[in-house]
Amino acid sequence: MIYLDYSANTPSDPAVLKAFCRAEQQFCGNPNSTHCAGQAAQQEMARVTDSIAELLGISPAEIIFTSGASESNNLAIKGVAQASRHIGRHIISTPLEHSSVGGSLTALQNAGHEIDLLDIGRNGTVDLQQLQELLRKDTVLVALCAVDSELGTVQPIAQVAEILRGFPQCRFHVDATQAVGKTALVWEGVDTMSIAPHKFYGLNGSGLLLKRQGVAIEPQIHGGSSTTLYRSGTPALSLAASTETALRLALTQQSQRVQAVQSLNAALRAFLAQYPAVRINSPQNAVPHILNLSVQGVKGTAFQQALSKQGVCVSVKSACSSDGTPSKAVFAVSRDRKNALSSWRISLSHLTTAEELEHFFEIFGHCYHALVKE
Repeated sequence: MIYLDYSANTPSDPAVLKAFCRAEQQFCGNPNSTHCAGQAAQQEMARVTDSIAELLGISPAEIIFTSGASESNNLAIKGVAQASRHIGRHIISTPLEHSSVGGSLTALQNAGHEIDLLDIGRNGTVDLQQLQELLRKDTVLVALCAVDSELGTVQPIAQVAEILRGFPQCRFHVDATQAVGKTALVWEGVDTMSIAPHKFYGLNGSGLLLKRQGVAIEPQIHGGSSTTLYRSGTPALSLAASTETALRLALTQQSQRVQAVQSLNAALRAFLAQYPAVRINSPQNAVPHILNLSVQGVKGTAFQQALSKQGVCVSVKSACSSDGTPSKAVFAVSRDRKNALSSWRISLSHLTTAEELEHFFEIFGHCYHALVKE
């Protein structure tokens, strides 16, 4: 098998699994309990939280542990909107967002909120001039991904935050799911941020929502304060410990990991340039981990299935998207529905080997000549 779908899910790092098992074996108590086992677990939970806060350069009080980015996005978007009802019901986002963002916005729209989606330029980034024009006194939230999951485009988070300084009633939510370990995280001027460890060699079922102190949100899970007022439930110490390890590795090794992936991306682009029916959709300044392409005249699902039969794993759109519809991200940058229907994504890792890529080149060539009518 040749796995080229690291933006959907990554294998757990052995150190992450070790941290999980250590916490699971050494701390049997509920961190919410007041007996000695509970106090020991609570102390370890505090240590893990402090470590994550130090890694991210934030306060421990700004960390909310969740089950993943989907929960984090729901909590941030719905929580901010519900807490800001007295200010307004206008929200701005983009067509690039993950389904957990889009689904949250749809739910709010059905409840009476007004949603505007920003246009996407040919380079894959949001239209900042349009953002300024759409902002109103009753705009309570702007929700934007830091890195688009299909194209790998890095969005101008700092510039958006600067624009929003003129609208202090408006909160800024950033979905950083695809950004951690791939590009710099921008926290200044951001109010809430979602992080998913399973995208950077952590465990599924764990997540973070960073919430700046002083930002009001309404909880979506009720039942007690737990480690935070904003998310009830028994603290998952072992998952928190695994998250701390995955995050530390991702941030401390980011430079060398990115450098390795850049080399792979360059080789991949050079190889694909030999095929006249191939169109690269990812811009040159996208994160190197994600490369989106279309093979003209061949639906993305057909090419993906052909590769899968040969043991190659790639994706059509993001893993949580609906099948059979054109990629919104690719359509936004190409304005070509057929091109969007033909698109699919290769996502690379520092774990990807040169031998795997060479084998992929061979398989791609066979599939290309079998599917493309020349």
